[in-house]
Amino acid sequence: MHKKERIFDNTEIAFSLKNDSELERAYFLFKMISIEPLVRIGTAATNFAIKANLPIEGLIRSTVFDHFCGGVSENDCLPVIEKMFNKGVSSVLDYSVEGKEDEMEFEGAVKTILKIIDFAKDIEAMPIAVFKPTGFGRLGLYKKIGRKENLTKLEQDEWNNVIRRFDIICERAKKNDVAVLIDAEESWMQNAADELVTMMMEKYNTEKPIVFNTLQMYRHDRLEFLKNEHNRAIAKGYFIGYKLVRGAYLEKENERAKVKGYKSPICKNKLATDNNFNEGLRYVIKNIDRISLFAGTHNEESSYLLMDLMKNNGLKNNDSRVWLGQLYGMSDHISFNLANDGYNVAKYIPFGPVKDVMPYLIRRAEENTSVAGQTGRELSLLKKEKKRRKLLN
Repeated sequence: MHKKERIFDNTEIAFSLKNDSELERAYFLFKMISIEPLVRIGTAATNFAIKANLPIEGLIRSTVFDHFCGGVSENDCLPVIEKMFNKGVSSVLDYSVEGKEDEMEFEGAVKTILKIIDFAKDIEAMPIAVFKPTGFGRLGLYKKIGRKENLTKLEQDEWNNVIRRFDIICERAKKNDVAVLIDAEESWMQNAADELVTMMMEKYNTEKPIVFNTLQMYRHDRLEFLKNEHNRAIAKGYFIGYKLVRGAYLEKENERAKVKGYKSPICKNKLATDNNFNEGLRYVIKNIDRISLFAGTHNEESSYLLMDLMKNNGLKNNDSRVWLGQLYGMSDHISFNLANDGYNVAKYIPFGPVKDVMPYLIRRAEENTSVAGQTGRELSLLKKEKKRRKLLN
């Protein structure tokens, strides 16, 4: 067990940005999230209140929103960005508005992402931008293209618009030297998104990776996909970047496979997913001259493994080709302790109008409830830090 083995236990570094009342709020929130029936009731009540236009935004804003989100606009997030960067943690501003359906809203999303990329150009603390494929086009359209179905004239025009939107963003990212991560979504829309991102990588990753795709390693086919993409990039002479995550649509994926009677794309259990994720890390680090990595993980073991892989392959902690990322409001013990040791770390900071960000927040709460041990670990660390501060006083 090397000395780094337990760096994530340091709660003084982990929660150095939280004052006592923020620490109490975090403890209260994770305590609530740990009670599954409460999350279910809370979710239903919140959805109802929003649909019925009840005045609950203030309550949401001062509790769950402020804990998991940076603000309602980019400028609103600046104090959070600056505060974290003082501790060596960068920010990825994530415009967390999802599930839109019309062209006006897609064009609006493009404007917002362009604004973030321009914003990031002048702010050292924001080296990376991000967007969701369904922020720029309809889910049904991706689905149809992924299945190689014939498009109507109208749908073809619509798809050309999606390609144009991707292109505008990637071109601006390259011009501003800001990396852009493109999120992965449900497997039934992902084939079309993958092809589009590969096209953008080939076009814009000529000197180094600017455009990054996302691989959800709970899918058993993703390691093979990574290897094929790597071979393609070598053959065609461009670079690739991947954000590796475990994945966020587990129940949805398995349920759909069962209902529609096909083999689920998801690994058979948590262990298989962990192994797949870790194999992905090994493969990327082994091929780091061609592939850059953004490891999006809240898993301590995978983080320790990546630290070891870097060390054993002679990479410096701050090698520009390797980033680790966690979500804002979660796993501060990983983010801040890694940054303290000189690694490149970025927090995903969701922002947007309270009402529009609710689907994201609800997913966060449900995810925390379903990931075994995640909430318990957060609670025990918060408790430890409360105790440490009490003894100091």
